[in-house]
Amino acid sequence: MTPLALLMIIAAYLLGSISSAVLISKLYHFPDPRTHGSFNPGATNVLRLGGKTAAILVLVADILKGMLPVWLSYFLGLNPFLLGIIGIAACLGHIYPIFFHFQGGKGVATALGALAPIGWDLSGSLIIIWILALTLTGYSSLASLVTALVAPLMTWMVKPEYTMPVAMLSCLIIFRHQDNIRRLLDGNETKIWQKFCRKSHEKQ
Repeated sequence: MTPLALLMIIAAYLLGSISSAVLISKLYHFPDPRTHGSFNPGATNVLRLGGKTAAILVLVADILKGMLPVWLSYFLGLNPFLLGIIGIAACLGHIYPIFFHFQGGKGVATALGALAPIGWDLSGSLIIIWILALTLTGYSSLASLVTALVAPLMTWMVKPEYTMPVAMLSCLIIFRHQDNIRRLLDGNETKIWQKFCRKSHEKQ
């Protein structure tokens, strides 16, 4: 491994460690997403705790955390395997952020950002799959799991040389969702719009 590759891996982890959900929640004076709602500092929980604008900002920031280091590394000429390691480093930073007591999110948006440099056709297709799964089931976690499962196959169809690092990213996402998997099997997982439906009934 070259010094440049090692530097990019460290930089990707540190960038991923900047918790946009916590910072944006503080900016909007929302509850700390690590201690409220689903206890997950990600866009979905910020949506539940605050609102659409803050959630969109978190989503964009989390995507950029994965996209920027991988894209820069791509232009610096690093090979596909190292690009995958850099993407994983960004996701690990998001999941276990050194700046926020290692209490991070699931890493889905950051992983999606890391996949974007492979091709907009791939990342666009994965976004569509996530939206369809979310629309059909109402579960953000299940949509993320479905997307993670199909990502390696779709990568193999588009750019097979990236299949191994994408598979590694998918394994990381699935591992991070183990609590969600248990709740889904037990029927205790919360649907993304459940809070808003409850608010609507209260107004009536």
